[in-house]
Amino acid sequence: MLDANIVTHTPAFVLEYDAFQRNLELIRELQQELPCTFLFALKGFGMHRVFPEIATCAQGATASSLYEAHLASKFFPTVHAYAPVYQKDEFDAIANLSSHITFNSVDQYTRYKDRLGSSLAGLRVNPKYEVVETELYDPCSPGSRLGVNPANLEELPLGITGLHVHNLCESGAAEMKGTLDAVEKQYGRFFSSLTWLNLGGGHLVTREGYDLKLFKDTVLSFNRRYPHIELIFEPGAAYVWDTGVLVSEILDIVTSDGITTLMLDTSFTAHMPDCLEMPYTPKVWGATIVPEQSGREVGYRVRLGGDSCLAGDWVGTYLFPTLPKIGDRLIFADMMHYTMVKTTMFNGIALPDIGIARDGRYEVVKHFNYEDYTNRLS
Repeated sequence: MLDANIVTHTPAFVLEYDAFQRNLELIRELQQELPCTFLFALKGFGMHRVFPEIATCAQGATASSLYEAHLASKFFPTVHAYAPVYQKDEFDAIANLSSHITFNSVDQYTRYKDRLGSSLAGLRVNPKYEVVETELYDPCSPGSRLGVNPANLEELPLGITGLHVHNLCESGAAEMKGTLDAVEKQYGRFFSSLTWLNLGGGHLVTREGYDLKLFKDTVLSFNRRYPHIELIFEPGAAYVWDTGVLVSEILDIVTSDGITTLMLDTSFTAHMPDCLEMPYTPKVWGATIVPEQSGREVGYRVRLGGDSCLAGDWVGTYLFPTLPKIGDRLIFADMMHYTMVKTTMFNGIALPDIGIARDGRYEVVKHFNYEDYTNRLS
C-alpha cells in the first residue's frame, strides 16, 4: 500500500509498479494460452515512460489520431489506427505508420482506399448490442455516429479485410460473448471474406472477479468455427486497472448551510473530469461513500472540493471516521486509466505530477510548469 508521505509534491498521479506488472503478466498469459491478439489503446493511458513494459505483452497498439500513431510507433511493432473521421492532410502520415486502418464509414474508405499503401483496411460496424448504461460512453445508442449499421451494409466493399466494433466500457466476459454473438448474427455473412475481427476496448480482464473461464471458452469456440480470422482486443484500462492513485492535499475546510467541504489542491473538472462526466464518486482511502441523505451514522460527513472556480467542481458525499485536517493527504483510488489522458489546465491550474512508486521509493517522472501552460495557448 502506498505511503502518501513519500510523494514529494501534490497533486500527483502515482503508478504502483508492482500492481502494474501483475496486470501485464495476466494479459501476457492470456495471449500465450489463446488464439487472440491484445493491442494497447493509447487513448486510455498515455504514460509513455512505461510503454516499454507494456510492449513486452501487447502485440501492438491502437491509435485514434496522428499524434497517438506517432507515439505508438516509437514503442510498438504495429499500429492499428481508427478515427471517426480522418483529417485529409494527416491521412498519408497515419497510413505510413499503421499496419491496419479502420474506417468509420464506407464513404471514408472509398475516399482514402487508394492512399492506404501497405496498410490493411477495416470497417467499423455497429453490433446493435447496447450494454453501456451511460449514454456519453455508449457507441450503440440510437443515432450513433460510430460504425456502420447492419441495415446499411448490404455487401462488404472490395478491399476490406477486417471488421471493428467497440461497444463496451469496463465490461465483463458475458458482455464480450454477447458482443461476439451479436457481430456474428449481424455480419456473419461476411466472415468468409475476413482475416481479422477487432472487438475494440472495454474488456476489463484484469478486474477482480472477471470471468476468465468464459472469456477463454468464448475465444476458443470462435477460433474453432473461424480459424482463418484473427480475433483482436484493444483495451486501454485493463493494462492499468487499479494500479495507481491520485494523491491530493487538503488546503482549507469550509462549511456552508451545514455542509462541510474539504478544499483540495486538485480539481475534478480539470484533473478528474470523468467524475463529473460519467458521473461517479471516486473511492478515497480511509473514507466511505454514502448517500447524500441517509440515517444515523458514525463519523464526519464531508464533500470534496476542487481548486477551480467552477461552482460544480466538487464530489461527495464521504464519511470519515475522524475529521481530516488542513495539510492531510487524501488518496483517490484507481486513477491511472482515462484520467491522466483527459486532464486540462482550466483556470491555469497546473497539471498533477506523474510519478512511480516502486520498492518503497518514489520517482517523479514529469513535473509541469508555467511553460506547459503558455505553450498550449497563442
